[in-house]
Amino acid sequence: MFKVAIVSTHPIQYNSPLFRELAKVENIIVKVFFTWEQSQEKVFDPKFKREIKWDIPLLDGFEVVFLKNTAKDPGSHHFFGIQNPDAVHEIDRFCPDALLVYGWSFISHLNILRHFKNKIPIFFRGDSNLLDEVPGPKQILRRLLLKKIYKYVDYAFFVGENNKNYYLKHGLKENQLFWVPHTVDNKRFAESSVDTVLARKNLGLPLEGINILFTGKFERKKNPLLLLRAFNRIQRKDINLIFVGNGELEEELKQGAESMENICFLPFQNQSHMPLVYSSADIVVLPSSYNETWGLIINEAMACGKAVVVSNKVGCGVDLVRSGENGYIFQQNDAEDLAEKIVKCINSNNFEKFGAASEAIINKWSIDVAVDLMVKAFTKGR
Repeated sequence: MFKVAIVSTHPIQYNSPLFRELAKVENIIVKVFFTWEQSQEKVFDPKFKREIKWDIPLLDGFEVVFLKNTAKDPGSHHFFGIQNPDAVHEIDRFCPDALLVYGWSFISHLNILRHFKNKIPIFFRGDSNLLDEVPGPKQILRRLLLKKIYKYVDYAFFVGENNKNYYLKHGLKENQLFWVPHTVDNKRFAESSVDTVLARKNLGLPLEGINILFTGKFERKKNPLLLLRAFNRIQRKDINLIFVGNGELEEELKQGAESMENICFLPFQNQSHMPLVYSSADIVVLPSSYNETWGLIINEAMACGKAVVVSNKVGCGVDLVRSGENGYIFQQNDAEDLAEKIVKCINSNNFEKFGAASEAIINKWSIDVAVDLMVKAFTKGR
């Protein structure tokens, strides 16, 4: 039997299905060590401004240990928020053949990397990229620091092209990198999708017209205000703009929408409701202006067969968005370009074709593919 210890801060709706499927693989034993024990029940998300408790199972199908976290201010929002004095001992007790660590930017995770270096193969998972880099002294210092940190890593699972380039810039070599796609539970989203009109009825949204959807945190980096400005430029009565979520910009967004027609707001929707939300849309837009390392809502939207429009600062764009086939990429912070790309989608007059292309593309970014590639990487890394 090949034993894999996985280190992650807390149960995440995108990771748990992957862990579950990995644990089903013959001759592999998976044990996940969560380093933020306080996350067992609910997690307060300051960006959503509410407690989040996901309504899909996140701990079923694999072994779990919640490590004691002694941080005075526990959480994943800062480097010293994850401190696990028993981590090394607990992982050693499991006697793993390989270690997979999600993220290094917590003192405990960094200590785990240091301790197990040269003891067992260390695999690393993250989705950082170079899209927001600004040349200068800070960039040089950060690169030197990251090169030092990634010396503790034997292999990395890159999620896409932008992430691969990031690892190569920070000292890892081609033979240390394995593509393991960033995934969502495609099957759940596809199978839970419903008829567009039915979805709109259930959500209380306009039944007629073309629905443009933004879903996520109403925060600066995701730039929903830009989408509001772009929508105002389009000036068409047959288009509706739907904002789904909560966050710091909620009041500003609603004030900006007061003088405009055909705009609807829905509060945060839990995971089981999201296929319904995507089903109500024709185009899903992610207009982020910075720090959008991937953008998994695009995976979700594509699994539901939707056209997508993203900014050039969204990490997944280069991998998942094919211009004129399933959507478009626009220049960050450019409302005119965003409006133009939305209109291009609309003028194609064939959302079914765009949606079918999205589904075909995202089928290759599935949990089954990710698990298969992970297992092959573990075998090569022995």
